[in-house]
Amino acid sequence: MKHLIDITDLSTREIDSIINIAMDIIANREKYSECCRHRKLATLFYEPSTRTRLSFTSAMMELGGNVIGFSDAQTSSVSKGETVQDTVRVVENFADIIAMRHPKEGAPQEGAEVARVPIINAGDGSHAHPTQTLTDLLTIMREKGRLHDFTIGFCGDLKFGRTVHSLIQALSRYENVRMICIAPDELRLPEKYKTKDIVKEVRTLEEAIPELDVLYMTRVQQERFLDKNEFERVKNCFELNMDKLINAKEDMTILHPLPRVNEILPEVDSDPRAAYFRQVENGKFVRMALILFLLNISLEV
Repeated sequence: MKHLIDITDLSTREIDSIINIAMDIIANREKYSECCRHRKLATLFYEPSTRTRLSFTSAMMELGGNVIGFSDAQTSSVSKGETVQDTVRVVENFADIIAMRHPKEGAPQEGAEVARVPIINAGDGSHAHPTQTLTDLLTIMREKGRLHDFTIGFCGDLKFGRTVHSLIQALSRYENVRMICIAPDELRLPEKYKTKDIVKEVRTLEEAIPELDVLYMTRVQQERFLDKNEFERVKNCFELNMDKLINAKEDMTILHPLPRVNEILPEVDSDPRAAYFRQVENGKFVRMALILFLLNISLEV
């Protein structure tokens, strides 16, 4: 039995395998429609979510399975003081696999330590978001045709952005991926996530955009700030508009894990380089593939 708590729990070979399964699902939807018949996914979301929770739900339903769980911890026994480990011990009696989102870093790992079914980390605090990383990788593969030999810029909240942290860890294992960090001093990437592939750090989007094959925008996350004044100072640091795209490559891909606030203006949505809504759909396909992978359900790909 395997859990997915951090993207580093998967080898590059396993990541490539999951992406290949996702690509096959996209090409052969009907082939996978009954793969998880009589299987159940439990979604334990202790933190608000739209895309991730609905993506997991849709993924399991399209595989022919069922979904149980909660989207508000206060409607469960958590409100009575039940621990994460006890919740997992209870829920595993009703489900074959569990997806958990939690505001506390390490909570999914705590659950995995006692679980008898696979646990998927659907985001824990500012630590990691491995299924978003798989989504990002599938999107890059579909948009660029490769996971090597390109330059990507990470822009916005690199301090608290768990999607950025996970994607950097994944991409650092592929060949010749150059990374540029674009953030104000208050939101710079923590040292523990810096790798040799991060070629420079800049403070403005204009400094980096001409070099980029992929631009990964992020929102400034108010919920991660203890100091509201600090949030007010940096919340609108970056704003991607059509004027800033004038100096970008014609085939640059724009990604965003969503939700966005002010960092990408709606005028950009109609630009063919804007891939963030295509990215959302890719999340469903890659989570379908991940569920099959963790449940050891294999079809010929």
